[in-house]
Amino acid sequence: MIHFNESLKKMKEANVTPTQRKELPLMEAQGYVLAEDIVADHHSPAKPTSAMDGYAIRHQDLCLGRLKISSINPAGSEVSDAVREGVCIKTFTGSLMPEGADTLIPIENVCVEGDEIVITQEVPFGFSVRAIGENYAKGELLIPQGTRLSFCEIGVLASLNIAKVWVYEKPTVAILSTGSELLLLGEEQTNSAQIRSSNNYILEAMVKAYHGIPLQLGAISDDKESILNALEMALQKSDIVVTTGGVSVGDFDFVKDVIGALGCEILFKGVRIKPGQHIMVAQKGKQFIIGLPGFAYSSTVTALLYLLPLIEKMQAGRGGLRQIKARLKEPFTKRAKKAEFTACNLSEVEGEYYVDFKGKKVGTSAILTNMLGDVALMVTSEEESSKEAGEEVMVLLLDSYTA
Repeated sequence: MIHFNESLKKMKEANVTPTQRKELPLMEAQGYVLAEDIVADHHSPAKPTSAMDGYAIRHQDLCLGRLKISSINPAGSEVSDAVREGVCIKTFTGSLMPEGADTLIPIENVCVEGDEIVITQEVPFGFSVRAIGENYAKGELLIPQGTRLSFCEIGVLASLNIAKVWVYEKPTVAILSTGSELLLLGEEQTNSAQIRSSNNYILEAMVKAYHGIPLQLGAISDDKESILNALEMALQKSDIVVTTGGVSVGDFDFVKDVIGALGCEILFKGVRIKPGQHIMVAQKGKQFIIGLPGFAYSSTVTALLYLLPLIEKMQAGRGGLRQIKARLKEPFTKRAKKAEFTACNLSEVEGEYYVDFKGKKVGTSAILTNMLGDVALMVTSEEESSKEAGEEVMVLLLDSYTA
């Protein structure tokens, strides 16, 4: 088995071909990764613009104390009047600044007496005037290729009058659980040795949440022929195939053998991590097969570590699970000389993060309920040992996939 860092290095070095590009209407592109650079084709604003409701003036006229209102300048209108000595133009938020004006004095700073304003509080030069290019300048790179589009990017694209954008297709992830003992949702249990399958549903939900397209293939029995046929079919329909179970060293763990028989290149099999040491990653042409362990907690953690970055990389994206520093509220006992990923409760107090293990059960890698609540994964490397309360640790945030 290889070191965890070595497995990450192999994943990083893997030859991943980005999925095809497609053009989408702007409001259908949210959640996709941008496949082109977005460069501003104009200044915003294109001309000096008012940032408040008030009166456009010459700053040097503030000393006069009283100015005549010559006209009104509504937003969206071209103003023909100019500001001259001793006069002002009533101007609204978003209006172009009239010629001759260099400052806007807000309504709150004046009293209106007939057709004049009396200045009650002065403002500095250029106050509340948006300069040309304040938002962005022509030729400026605003959104680089590889950015996942959220509501902010959608707003900027709309301001550029971009109705369609080029994005990368989301990769299709085929999901297949192995195990003769597994029952799918709704299937009747006929003997006490049968268990409910959860891995395939966890993975389907995870792929959806982290911007892939899941292809649910259910569960199959533990025999080589069934597994071989299922994997061959899955490879015809997907970019990534994810299996759970069948990668350990038992008599009925056939997935590892079938992957080799399919002519795949094994990138690695076995990593010194807890949980999930029997993780297996293989490649066939542009496609990948990830063999996850069968226990629910193991498969969930290893999918977070290996599947999610691959989904992102296939879209030429730049995201990843965000890692933060936190302090232990209680001691932590390291259980193995491996990199450990331990479910923990995450809290924030006065801007600092803390972790504890209240309610988290110690046992096998099958305890999926440890992932419930305000959970994160505490990371301890192979080289680290047990820790005392108050020590700083690294934590992976599961609900925050960032660029």
